[in-house]
Amino acid sequence: MTAWNFADVWETAAECVPDAPAVVQGGRSTTWAAFDRRADGVARSLLDHGLQRGTSVALYLYNSPQYLEASFAAMKIGLAPVNTNYRYGDDELAYLWDNADAAAVVFHGTFTERVERLRRRLDAVRLWLWVDDGSGPQPPWAVDYEQAATAATQRVRAPWGRGGDDLLLLYTGGTTGMPKGVMWRQDDLFCRLNRGNLVRVDEEGGLDAVRAVIGGPGPALMPACPLMHGTGMFTSIGVLNVGGRVVLLEGRHFDPLELFGTVDTEQVNVVTIVGDAFARPMLAALDQHPGRFELDSLIGMISSGVMWSEETKQGLLRHLPSVLLIDAFSSSEALGMGTSVSSAQETRRTATFSLGPDVRVIDVDSGRDVEPGSGASGLLALGGRNPIGYHKDPDRSAATFRVIDGQRFSVPGDFAMVEADGTVRLLGRGSVCINTGGEKVFPEEVEEVLKRHRAVRDAVAVPLADPTFVEVVAAVVELHPGSSATEAELRDHVRASLAAYKAPKRVMFVDTIGRSPSGKVDYARHRRDMAQWAGVTVGSA
Repeated sequence: MTAWNFADVWETAAECVPDAPAVVQGGRSTTWAAFDRRADGVARSLLDHGLQRGTSVALYLYNSPQYLEASFAAMKIGLAPVNTNYRYGDDELAYLWDNADAAAVVFHGTFTERVERLRRRLDAVRLWLWVDDGSGPQPPWAVDYEQAATAATQRVRAPWGRGGDDLLLLYTGGTTGMPKGVMWRQDDLFCRLNRGNLVRVDEEGGLDAVRAVIGGPGPALMPACPLMHGTGMFTSIGVLNVGGRVVLLEGRHFDPLELFGTVDTEQVNVVTIVGDAFARPMLAALDQHPGRFELDSLIGMISSGVMWSEETKQGLLRHLPSVLLIDAFSSSEALGMGTSVSSAQETRRTATFSLGPDVRVIDVDSGRDVEPGSGASGLLALGGRNPIGYHKDPDRSAATFRVIDGQRFSVPGDFAMVEADGTVRLLGRGSVCINTGGEKVFPEEVEEVLKRHRAVRDAVAVPLADPTFVEVVAAVVELHPGSSATEAELRDHVRASLAAYKAPKRVMFVDTIGRSPSGKVDYARHRRDMAQWAGVTVGSA
């Protein structure tokens, strides 16, 4: 049995390459020794404020060194780091931090006004750590993060120790309208990430195996996507596990020119993105500025969360013929289900994947494997190391993490067909989830807010194909007789309660939603009607 813990691994890396950079952002480079020491300081502050085992540390931050330092600090003392989507509204944030048992929140100064509103609703939070980003003064009720990070003089451990059973909580969109926390044991997550890493550690070799692979500074990874999402955080963890460095962009809004300039300056080896929302602007920048960037250090580009189009891949490969473009088919609940690799020699058809070693495609009713080439569809099921469930949600855990033929599988609801050659064609999530630029939006949460508007009698949220974000949220709305509302008014109404990306980009008004006698909605029909009304071909993205 292994017992991998990220704090143990990263402390070992700091011993091996103390002077090598661990995290870089703009003009600031944090060495491994400083990364380790600063995380000790934050861990000390967490303990001094009474944080106990079983609580967690919420990270309400843009991409920054503090995001990774605070995660490291939580792991050092056996607490769970918790991602926080900074696009969430008040209700979503309050729910997430309460559900996660957050006893500390680390936040950028720009969020001070919102945090101040939420404090009265979150009595369990014992420490608010303020990260100065130049947006305003330190609030009197918060502790200065920099002061905490520079206070430790020795290694910090909690009296209860740490181990492979310590958790990382990854919150993702929920079907009830609020996020759900995926519980990853660090031992399971280390092994799952290690198997997809550029440099791999002997999983049975313990920390000596980590020392064996760190002969010097490791590879450089740039997560162009937010660390608050699994795609950005998990790839960053993977490179830190082998003594590499994480290179972060300074801008809080994606700028492909900043990305390519930083790749050159920092000699980045791998860039992580989320589909065409990132790849299309990158291609446009390369087309507009041919020869401006060398990019000779870049060997791979990974997209996870949303597939990217063949046309965009081919365009990038014209500029980057030596770079591998990798679709990593994963979800918060199931890492490593499949990959699709494109190069200048061969571009893999979008939605066609080679399965990982622990993956099956099973018939929905019988649970038996779908026969390759049969034309039948089934559910993707990932065995091996998986999350232990959803935090405080045993019913949904039982529905997703199932025992099949005596083995436990993660079955998040993705449908696929197996081709005769064993490759898999992804069909999509069986639910009506809307995936907009990698963000999950479930119709019920948007519908519930729309129906709170005084003029709205009923509403249905559907996806609308979009060339940049794959899908955007659209809404079909039935008004009360004699009432009126505009598209902009309803959009603003949703934005007042939910993240802006959940607000409908298009609103189609109808005489009746046409629910069945049991109250059910024909989502497929409304999606077709919306696409026709908006002049968009269903599935065109």
